Amino acid sequence: MQTSVTPTHCPYCALQCGMNLTPVPGGEGGSVVEVTERTDFPVNRGALCGKGRTAPALLSSRVRLTTPLVREDGELRPAGWDEALDRIAEGLSRTRTEHGPDACGIFGGGGLTNEKAYTLGKFARVALGTSQIDYNGRFCMSSAAAGGIKAFGLDRGLPFPLEDIPRTGCVILVGSNLAETMPPALRYLTELRENGGTLIVIDPRRTRTAEQADLHLAPRPGTDLALALGLLHLVVAEGRTDQAYIQERTSGWEEARAAAMAHWPEYVERITGVSVPQLRETVRMFCEPESAMVLTARGPEQQSKGTDTVGAWINLCLATGRAGRPYSGYGCLTGQGNGQGGREHGQKADQLPGYRKLDDPAARRHVAEVWGVDPDSLPGPGRSAYELLDAMGTDIRSLLVMASNPVVSAPRAAHIEERLRSLDFLAVADVVLSETAELADVVLPVTQWAEETGTTTSLEGRVLLRRQAITPPDGIRSDLYVMRELAARLGVEKGFPTDPEEVFEELRRASAGGAADYSGITYRRLAEENGVFWPCPAEEAGDSTGPAVGTGAGGAHPGTPRLFLDRFATPDGRARFVAVSHRPLAEEPDEEYPVLLTTGRVVSQYQSGAQTRRVDELNAAAPGPFVELHPRLAERLGVAEGEPLAVVSRRGRAVAPARITTTIRADTVFMPFHWPGEGRANTLTNPALDPVSRMPEFKGCAVRVERVGSVERVG
Repeated sequence: MQTSVTPTHCPYCALQCGMNLTPVPGGEGGSVVEVTERTDFPVNRGALCGKGRTAPALLSSRVRLTTPLVREDGELRPAGWDEALDRIAEGLSRTRTEHGPDACGIFGGGGLTNEKAYTLGKFARVALGTSQIDYNGRFCMSSAAAGGIKAFGLDRGLPFPLEDIPRTGCVILVGSNLAETMPPALRYLTELRENGGTLIVIDPRRTRTAEQADLHLAPRPGTDLALALGLLHLVVAEGRTDQAYIQERTSGWEEARAAAMAHWPEYVERITGVSVPQLRETVRMFCEPESAMVLTARGPEQQSKGTDTVGAWINLCLATGRAGRPYSGYGCLTGQGNGQGGREHGQKADQLPGYRKLDDPAARRHVAEVWGVDPDSLPGPGRSAYELLDAMGTDIRSLLVMASNPVVSAPRAAHIEERLRSLDFLAVADVVLSETAELADVVLPVTQWAEETGTTTSLEGRVLLRRQAITPPDGIRSDLYVMRELAARLGVEKGFPTDPEEVFEELRRASAGGAADYSGITYRRLAEENGVFWPCPAEEAGDSTGPAVGTGAGGAHPGTPRLFLDRFATPDGRARFVAVSHRPLAEEPDEEYPVLLTTGRVVSQYQSGAQTRRVDELNAAAPGPFVELHPRLAERLGVAEGEPLAVVSRRGRAVAPARITTTIRADTVFMPFHWPGEGRANTLTNPALDPVSRMPEFKGCAVRVERVGSVERVG
């Protein structure tokens, strides 16, 4: 057991807050660690939320998996590693033989390290030969990624470091509740206002973050696209465009301008519920300072028009000259711990390492050479996350899940649970026995953050080194070990190392020359420099997305904290406006389902809750689901605070206690999505997909609200 203090990073959100870990002998279930402040990491400067502080609770054998499990006579029983791995290999091989390689699916996670995500993509395409791989990050920031690529030619959550936020003049924060989802990041908004900047928060709910704002807009869910277009209309009408910037650094303005001018303020007010005076005040606050930013999160992105919505907010930045300039720009607040890196290196259905496209012949040749395979042997793009899950039991007959819990997190979750049960074979590798793992034929217990070394990439595009602090318990193996052993059983003896640094060295070569170029990054540099921003090519020369400042260790490329300062990553170096128009949600309220449901998170739980629901302190703070509704809706229904309330959509029914508050619109109810069972919010949500990003529409669907046992419909 190591005894010294280990500097590392939190296992939860994409801030990847720095923390120190010190082993404490004799804890329940073996050695545990104590979390202490790590003030040298600039993102959080020692601050941690409750989830980060209590993360060591997941290391206890009381809550985590400690041995493989196999299903026998309908029940899961303990098994040895060889038996469990043999069963998985047999299940996948049988499916491949009987139905072809594309009948085997792989579903990954945004919590996997870069090394694991890279290896999982390689395992799918080289060892299994399947195209059917995607990950739960598709449910998080895929619309922002698609919008960023359309406009800028490149997707990185934030094209500038978080430290730039307090130095801008105005921030429009769209659909983000940082106070609960990333509490240590709230200080950047506090510092912004202390420095004289202004904060505009756009959210249907008056959240703890909205309470900090100079201006809070509460649009009807699903109308963020119309709102952005209405603001751009006013920018044009009031003569606030930056014509010199538009001419010098963009293309497509006339088409985008014409589309925006069809969204006059009174029309937008009717759609969104945001008044014309508020629209005008937003434009004034955004345009008067020398610099400004728009930051989006899941609110505008988790819609069947999420890519267009992101594009509309980017258009607002471009029209006012607020992109590719100091302390200005559009950014996405990536959610999952490695949501950024997870989509860069191959576990996404259409991508190869380095953010290369799978249907690009040059990309295929490059990666195939690194992998030592024929480019023609690599399968093409596969199904997106929901489409893959929806195909289970029909086209997909066997599935390997790593670090994901779609039984709780997927839209139309009851249907996805049925699809999982219909598989010929299901294997899950995870830290805990999640609701998805409970359905599996084989469950593998794998190492977690404090028990392994690996890299993650934060929402800033900063590649970070998580260090191993303790030795995992007997019976636990790493995901890299799992993939090596399965590949060998599937006939691929080489190419799947278990040492994370060896994997990272290969990832560097595979990413070289790609959009997300890590080739100039090493473990040594990550340790010495507190992380390195990509792109960071091996050569000392600058990259095509703009200059970096300073030099890295030993004269190496310093990395790129700020993108697009000289040019955008498009072929001509210009940012591209995208002409978009408002359209309604895929499912609008009607007589039968007259209320809108929106979903989100609470501060003391995380994602599907598979881990945080096992931490006593977090459960005490947030013990279960609830339905948030306005007093007027509660009065019409005759429901009291805490009374069980049923929310019904076309996909199912969820029941949870009523939480009555004036902080939500009267036409909307809110449910957090962390819990399984009868309070599972994603039983209700709509899997309607964005045509570009394939993002499901989590953030708005039509429901009716009923007192439990009542047939009265209320809207």
